[in-house]
Amino acid sequence: MTMQLREEIESALASMIDRESVGLAYIGPELTPISEATREFLTGGKRLRPLFAYWANRACGGEHTSVLVHAVSSLEFLHACALIHDDVMDGSDTRRGKPAIHHRFATLHRQESMTGNAETFGLSTAVLLGDLCLVWADRMLHESGLDHVVMQRLNPVYDEMRVELMAGQYLDVLEQALASSSVERSLRIARYKSGKYTVERPLHFGAVIAGADKPTLELLSQYGLPLGEAFQLRDDILGVFGDPSETGKPAGDDLREGKRTVLIAQAVAKATPTQSIEIRKHLGDPRLSPEGVLILREIIRDTGALDTVETIIETGLAQSISAISSADLNVEAVSVLKDLAVAATRRVV
Repeated sequence: MTMQLREEIESALASMIDRESVGLAYIGPELTPISEATREFLTGGKRLRPLFAYWANRACGGEHTSVLVHAVSSLEFLHACALIHDDVMDGSDTRRGKPAIHHRFATLHRQESMTGNAETFGLSTAVLLGDLCLVWADRMLHESGLDHVVMQRLNPVYDEMRVELMAGQYLDVLEQALASSSVERSLRIARYKSGKYTVERPLHFGAVIAGADKPTLELLSQYGLPLGEAFQLRDDILGVFGDPSETGKPAGDDLREGKRTVLIAQAVAKATPTQSIEIRKHLGDPRLSPEGVLILREIIRDTGALDTVETIIETGLAQSISAISSADLNVEAVSVLKDLAVAATRRVV
């Protein structure tokens, strides 16, 4: 069922892009690269947010309909907006093994021998394309076919989801500027930047469509919050130790960007004076060499930071599964939500 659902989500997204591409072409042929970039960017991905929303809906008694699939698929455009803007803020070169959107359009600028600065053109286009994805997320949701009564109760959840995402992104940017090493602050960023909008709010999104009551939403939060944080912590580990062929980003990219993750905060807190010198020397260096990456990886391992974060992930996963196991919800949907929890924290999706 999950494989078939993924195919339906892909089809819904492709149809949306096809339709919007026609609208852009009507404005002018110069917008064709925007359509092409969006289509390629939306190709692939784990589709976790639509999956969590869909199965929360089914868990709460909802039925499988094309309307539901289109509604939850809209979350992928919100996710695309977040990723495109995140790459701009982090100065990332790649995304999913391909040039980040701002690099793609900087290259287009150079290929077409345009005037002005290629990098500025690329950054400007990426900001606009991210904004466009946000508009398309709204349009796809509001034109999905959901009843207006359902939309009235869904809109506050959707609004809160977007506010929390933007707030979390700002906290992430601020933390890097402050060069903080607070584990507590890093956990808060993990919760708001990714955890809530990846799991908890999509769960609420789907459940509210099904008419779930407040106690059910609270129960889904008990499943979603620890899982969302564990998901982000796994992402942090992959940002340092991940295989580029799997992550689609250069090895140690998070170290070059100086991301103030829980993993880094734990390493800083546990480091010896000598290790602290090495961390300050290498962390956040945009020209960090492969040797520098290896040095920081060794410190993260030797301080026990990696083991500590792995333990937090496993604890969060256990809490999540325990919460959903105690729920009086649709048995099939609960089983899928358990599987999604394991997949999201062990990255086997």
